Amino acid sequence: MMKKGILLVNLGTPDSPSVPDVRRYLDEFLMDGRVIDIKPIPRNLLVRGAIIPFRAPQSAKIYKAIWTDEGSPLLIYGMQNKERLQELLGDEYAVALGMRYQKPSIESALNELKAQNVKSIQVIPLFPQYASATTGSVHQKIMEIVSKWLVIPEISFMNSYHDLPEMIDIFADNGRKHGIENYDHVIFSFHGLPQRQLLKADHTKQHCLKNGTCCQTLTDQNFFCYSAQCHDTARLIAENLGLNKDQYTVSFQSRLGKEPWIEPFTSQRIHELAKQGKKRLLVFCPAFVADCLETLYEIAVEYQEEFVEAGGEKVQLVESLNDDPRWVDILKNFVLKEEKQILD
Repeated sequence: MMKKGILLVNLGTPDSPSVPDVRRYLDEFLMDGRVIDIKPIPRNLLVRGAIIPFRAPQSAKIYKAIWTDEGSPLLIYGMQNKERLQELLGDEYAVALGMRYQKPSIESALNELKAQNVKSIQVIPLFPQYASATTGSVHQKIMEIVSKWLVIPEISFMNSYHDLPEMIDIFADNGRKHGIENYDHVIFSFHGLPQRQLLKADHTKQHCLKNGTCCQTLTDQNFFCYSAQCHDTARLIAENLGLNKDQYTVSFQSRLGKEPWIEPFTSQRIHELAKQGKKRLLVFCPAFVADCLETLYEIAVEYQEEFVEAGGEKVQLVESLNDDPRWVDILKNFVLKEEKQILD
């Protein structure tokens, strides 16, 4: 009996925390036209002439700080999830893991499924909220690769699952472990995007960034807006925890360059909270299904240091989904739900 292929895809990680490996990773990542969405020649000059020469050595030091004996946390959790999902689904399925940038590549993962003669491929990007620079880039890369195949099996793509109740429950439960009552304020920090990418995603050209609250409620008009999906994820976790609107903030981290990015910025928000006399902050990062450089270092180390310097005491990172068995159950249910819909 022919197997059904499942392709899990995350962003990626350098092969090691060495400067050359980090440079290769950043080059592939930042040269993606969906990540830095400007024309190829200026993108090449910007990335290879200005960003990478300075950023690679700095990023290598940070990667070294979070690297484990087994390697990159992002890759470790990805492999654990792949193996556990394969166990849960059984021999009728073939599960592969690919990274959009570096190894294991999407192409190698697709070839792994192709070698097993799968009759279909279900693509599950490991990004809860849709963005052109993440999920969109994964979808495009897969289509570019399979377009060269002589035989293309049935392929389905998952778009987003930002409001999935089971996922919301895990994030909320992880927050409860730290004792919500022990913190003065809760921050939901999502990876940032340039504002121009939000504007490009607004096909009506009549909604995005027209006022300061256009992203705060998810509607039919902004359903595919990354920022609106982030706000909706945060709202659902906050409701699960019983928080009112004054008790939490939605903010964005990891911006690059001087152009306008989605606001408010997490770094600015923690300084404002320190000035208000807040001493202890609990920080969720629900754009990441696995802890990585942006959570383990940017939040837990850099923002902790900034907060203390500004007069605060503690920034507590809430762990992501990582290797939680419930997260693997969610992945299994994605597969079975898709299969049921096809049969129906």
